[in-house]
Order: sequence, then C-alpha cells, then structure tokens
Amino acid sequence: MKKVEVMITAFRDGFQSCVGARVFTQDFLPAVEAAVHAGFTHFEAGGGARYQVPYLYCGEDAFDMMDAFRGATGEDANLQTLSRGVNVVGLDSQSSDIIDLHARMFKKHGMTTIRNFDALNDIRNLSFSGRCIASAGLKHEVVVAMMALPPGCTGAHTAEFYLGVLEDILKDEVPFHSVCFKDASGTATPAVIHDTIKQARPRLPEGTQIRLHTHETAGISVLQYQAALSAGADGIDLGLAPCSGGTAQPDVVTMWHALRGSGFDLDVDIDRVLEAEAVFKDCMKDYFMPPESRAVEPIIPFSPMPGGALTANTQMMRDNGMLDRYPEVIAAMGEVVIRGGFGTSVTPVSQFYFQQAFNNAVFGPWKQIAQGYGKMVLGYFGRTPVPPDPEIVALAADQLSLEVTERDPREINDEDPKKGVEAATRKLEEAGLPVTDENVFIAASLGEKGIGFLQGDRPVMVRKNVPDAAEPAAGGDRPDAYRVTVEGQTYEVRFDGEVAVVDGQRFGVEVASDSDSNGTAAESSSAPVNGAGSPVATSVPGKVLQIHVAVGQSVTKGDALVRMEALKMEMEVHADSEGTVAEIAVSPGQQVVAGAVLMTLA
Repeated sequence: MKKVEVMITAFRDGFQSCVGARVFTQDFLPAVEAAVHAGFTHFEAGGGARYQVPYLYCGEDAFDMMDAFRGATGEDANLQTLSRGVNVVGLDSQSSDIIDLHARMFKKHGMTTIRNFDALNDIRNLSFSGRCIASAGLKHEVVVAMMALPPGCTGAHTAEFYLGVLEDILKDEVPFHSVCFKDASGTATPAVIHDTIKQARPRLPEGTQIRLHTHETAGISVLQYQAALSAGADGIDLGLAPCSGGTAQPDVVTMWHALRGSGFDLDVDIDRVLEAEAVFKDCMKDYFMPPESRAVEPIIPFSPMPGGALTANTQMMRDNGMLDRYPEVIAAMGEVVIRGGFGTSVTPVSQFYFQQAFNNAVFGPWKQIAQGYGKMVLGYFGRTPVPPDPEIVALAADQLSLEVTERDPREINDEDPKKGVEAATRKLEEAGLPVTDENVFIAASLGEKGIGFLQGDRPVMVRKNVPDAAEPAAGGDRPDAYRVTVEGQTYEVRFDGEVAVVDGQRFGVEVASDSDSNGTAAESSSAPVNGAGSPVATSVPGKVLQIHVAVGQSVTKGDALVRMEALKMEMEVHADSEGTVAEIAVSPGQQVVAGAVLMTLA
C-alpha cells in the first residue's frame, strides 16, 4: 500500500475558487485547527489571490493572516504559498530586489514552502525567483504549468512539451526540492498526465517529490489524480467541504473513496476528516458561494478558464450587472487562447484571456486589445509556448504603442524607475508612512492600493449571507422600505424610483452632476447631458480613473477621452468622431453603469 502525500488547499485555492478568496481570517482559523486535529500537516496557507484579497477586500494584512495561520497549525506544519515567478504575488511583474524581498518576507512570516510557477513556462521567469526562494531558507517547489488546448488545436501542451520544460529547469540548475505539474483549469487529459509523469520520474534526482495539482471544474480531477499516482506521483492537492469540488480541488473524502482497494492510501482517519469538515462548514455558513462555483462545467475544455479565476470573474460581472454576458465571454475564450500563443490558462495569463474575451464580446472581435493580453503577445511577460498570431501581434503593437520584445522581463523591470525597493520606499516616504520591509513589499506589490491600505483606506467587500437580512422598516408598510442588517450593522433602506437611499445616502441610476460625482453611478442613457451634441458613453460599468480632455478641447476620431477601471482591468474610452468637448458629465473616482454618458461632443 503506497501512502499518498496530501496538501490541503481549502484555505487558499479553495477560498479563491469558491468565494473569490474573500474570507476573514478569524472566521476560518477554527477550521484550520480542526484540520490539524484530523491529522493533516501540509497546508496551502497563502499567496496568489490570498495575498492580494486581504488588502483589497477584507481590510486585513496578509502578513498578519500568515502569522495567524502558523499559530493555528503549530511549528511543525508545512505551510506552503503560491508564487507566480517574476510576478511573485503582485498585480504586475516585479524587479529583482522585490522578488528577493518576497521570499524573505514569506519566510519571516512563517511559510515553509513556495510553489513557484510561470504561466508561459518560460524558464527565465522561474530561475531567479527560485534561487531567491532557496536562498531565503524556504523549500522551492518548481512548477510545470499544464492545460489541454481547445479540441482541434495542436502545438505545445503535450507530454513532450512538458518534458521539454522540465529539461530546461534541470539545465538551468535552479534549486528545487519538488516538482508540481499544475493544471489550474482541470483540463489536461489523464493520458497526457500519465505519460508526462511516467517519463519525468527517471529524469529527476533521486528523492524528488512529484505532485499534481488540478481542479474539478471539467469533471475529471479524480481520473487525473489516479493517472498521476499510477505513473509515480507522490502527492496530490485536495480540498475540504464546503470549499471543495466544483471549481476547487476534489474533496478528501471523495478521493479517499475513489482510492479504496487501489493500492494507494491517503492515510487519514476519515471520521476525523468528517468532523473537521463539519467545523469548516459552520465557519463558512454565512458566506455566499455562487452556484457556478459548485458546478462542473463541461464547456471548460473548449474555453479553459481556471477555477480560481472563473468564480472571481463571474462575481465581478454579477456585481456589475453583467452576468448575462458571461456565456458570450466564455465562448470567445477559445479563439483568444489559440491566437495568443497557448500560454497556460493560470494567473496572470488566465485573466489576460478573460479580459480579451470580454473585450471581444462587448466591443467587437479584436476592436480593443486588453493591455495585459497585448503585452503578453508582444513578449513583455516572456516567451509564449508558440508564436502568437502575427495579426494579433500587429494590432497589439499599434493599439498599445509598444514594440515586440524578446528581452528577459526581469531585466525590463529592473530598468523601470517606477519599480523596485527604491521606488516603493520613495512612495512610502512621500505618504509619510513607516519604511519597513513589509510596507515596502506591500507598496511594490499592490501599488497605489497598497499605499491606500497603509494609510487606512481598507475597504471591506466580503459577500456573506445574513439570515433575515431584510424586513420592512419600522412604521413603513410600503414594499420599497426595508431595514437591512449586514455584518451586524443595520441600515434603513428605501427606494426613490430607481435610486436606493441608504441611511439618507443615494445610490443607483441617476444623472451625474457636480454634486453627485463621488460614489453615485451615472445614468444609463444615450441622450446628451444637456440635450444637444453627440454623447460619449461607456459600454461597461466601472470606475473613472482619469479624464484626458477638457471642455472646449478639440478631439479627433480615436482619441482617448477617459480611462476607466472595469473587471480588474483598465481601458480607454475613445472618441467615435471628431468634435469639441462640450460637457464632461463625470469625475475621477466616480462609479458609472454600463451605457453611462461620460461627456458630450459638439
């Protein structure tokens, strides 16, 4: 009977896949303690979105979360985090000094192992980061990123391709203690997984642990794990209910049952596992889990969207009233993957794919190149597995005003004066904030949002179900008046037409003016603000970041007028015709709905 090594991913990947990673630390620590009591010693404890989300949506410090995780497990547990090569855990790729700081900070805050991957499988993006991880005294788990190409496609993502990536890693002599074959979309076929791991084993130094990571999104995760184990894999990643199955990893109990009588054993006390899951379910009982996070999606092999990105993107579309467009977006992904060079659909490339598919669905095919996708096909994140479509490369170069590059992305970042420890230190000093290693890393990895967090701007946007959340307001028998309780705080809510009035503050669909430019959504209308001229509207809901023009300024067709943030990406709104700016209807910082008039051209 061969013992299978198990890493519990419920508290990192499970959170990301099921609830967009938005979980308060204090809520889940009892479940971590219960999992330790059940006998588990290896946990995914942070990194990826579980580094960013605490700052951006939970009002928490990710380093404090990691410290608390270590406190809940004790000193002997193997706590593992996820890193994206030169991106580490940031919103953008980083310079050498920040990559090194990342490893040292995660070691300082209790981590044991870092799983390090690159979506493009470009060894340049793994080499330096891997050496930093090892130098910091952490275990380095190097990754070969996998997925299946959409049916009918060929080129890369075969056993031969993955073995070639492994040979590059070995030739580079980057230090590692284990190898993970990581399939974030859950689409790699069991046959390819078996052939890859079978041939990888004799190529690796004796004692090297091989692991497989996958998701249940396409419904074949148990078959994938069985294929990996039969080929010689040592370990697999599993979840705990309720953050298991669907877009997450298969459940420990499911895998335990699938392996019964097979010669493989998870070596768990299944009764204690069930007890731990009961605790975890109680911890998560108030969190909203969207139905798509619980489902197997057969279309995923045609549009390989990772479980961790699928739910986050559908939640953003739900929040912005655009979930009805999701089928169009996911249908557009196949072409985006094919023409983009077959980068593995895992962060950040999966988000690039989604953003470009979104643009193609909303604005028209290839009318607007998403910045991340464009920079990828132009080479700014490394070499794609196969050359991107030359037509798409030309469009990206034209729209982004960038040239094609074959340079090492880290070298480009090292030359960027806006990146690195020195630049982050300068931002902290300008903001009057303490200069500590933690603060430097927060400022570098999260940019202005990191500075805002350190200054006290700590938004909390966690979706929790509250029993009896809405009831008629006192003295109000009208159906448009309610008392709503959210996280223990009660609000009086009424509706004035299409506008929600919450404790006297108005939210909703209103015509923007100077008096409502902060926080009120502009009206969805195709009419000019003052009844004359040609309106410029936004096709998507989002936040106004910057207005490039002024009243009275002449513009020509194609000029960038407004920069917006929508669905985790920035985009420009361009002039459809020439004219003069007659009126500007929005202000920076304002949230607008789809169809909102931003300005009028005379």
